[in-house]
Amino acid sequence: MTRLHQLYDDHGQSPWIDNLSRPLLRTGRLAELVEQGIRGVTSNPTIFAKAILAGSDYDEQFADLLRSRAAVDDAYWDMVVADIVDAMAVLAPVYAASGGADGYVSLEVAPALAHDTDGTVAAARDLDDRIEGPNLFVKVPATTAGVGAVHRLVADGRSINVTLIFGLTRYGEVIEAYLSGLEARSGDLSGIASVASFFISRVDTEVDRRLEGIGSEAALALRGRAAVAQAKLAYALFAERFAGERWEALVARGAHCQRPLWASTSTKNPAYPDLLYVDSLIGPDTVNTMPDATVAAFVDHGVLARTVDADVDDARRTMDALAGVGVDVDDVAEVLEREGVASFEKSFDELISALSQKAGELHPTGA
Repeated sequence: MTRLHQLYDDHGQSPWIDNLSRPLLRTGRLAELVEQGIRGVTSNPTIFAKAILAGSDYDEQFADLLRSRAAVDDAYWDMVVADIVDAMAVLAPVYAASGGADGYVSLEVAPALAHDTDGTVAAARDLDDRIEGPNLFVKVPATTAGVGAVHRLVADGRSINVTLIFGLTRYGEVIEAYLSGLEARSGDLSGIASVASFFISRVDTEVDRRLEGIGSEAALALRGRAAVAQAKLAYALFAERFAGERWEALVARGAHCQRPLWASTSTKNPAYPDLLYVDSLIGPDTVNTMPDATVAAFVDHGVLARTVDADVDDARRTMDALAGVGVDVDDVAEVLEREGVASFEKSFDELISALSQKAGELHPTGA
């Protein structure tokens, strides 16, 4: 038994891995991680860009797709779907053993759709219908348009990973989209699952930048505290909203709570503890999706203790103090959302451009 098993068994938090590539599947490494206690997989356009462009693992399939006259964009989705399906097979026993609570693999809609509700709904439905198996999470960004799409997709009965959440206001809207989506669907709700992916380390990166710009002693003393404080308040909001008569009426129809998922949990600032965003946010009904190095660090020296709902009053004081020195956390969230969408779109565009170039090399015009 590893610390990953103990994290889930003793504290109710599911450790997932924030990485997916063909070598991870072909070498059996993903299966090994599952044996060590990993209970799910997340991916995004940047992860797939790195995986596909890192070597030759996808070249054979890509060449076959080109020979069949597939467009480059279509070839990309075929390659990505193949990896998702294989990963879902590896995680299927976890899904079955957990009664559908874990064992999910996440695939994000095209980032260019981030501000297109109808386009997001159509793309998510297409991916969900295309990929067989109950343990797929279609990822939808928590933009204003994305939140509208989440409501419609949940009402459809789709399982959704709502990603790129950076602030409490938007998180409240995501919860409402999930609850109202469940309410809009008739009948049994037990086949619908969701996570709300709240990004952590990027918050400290942006807030610290602003604190250093302010430069006062009071401001500098707040560095490295915003992300964990905000996440603890997010968990408090989760506990509040998934309770009471409204929620119990949905539970009676088989509903599952939308678990908070802590994303972006590798430490970006080397001055901070390497597991700051893992050890500080442990608690029931949560997920922490970690890159490989953070998983390894937690297995080696993670601290197993319930922390996510400890010192919540101090978290509120931290957020008040940030406002007091002039940091607008709502603006931070808006900036990070724009940057997150732009980053994924850039990765996707660069990947398609590189694949187009490779297509010319592998299948020259007229060949």
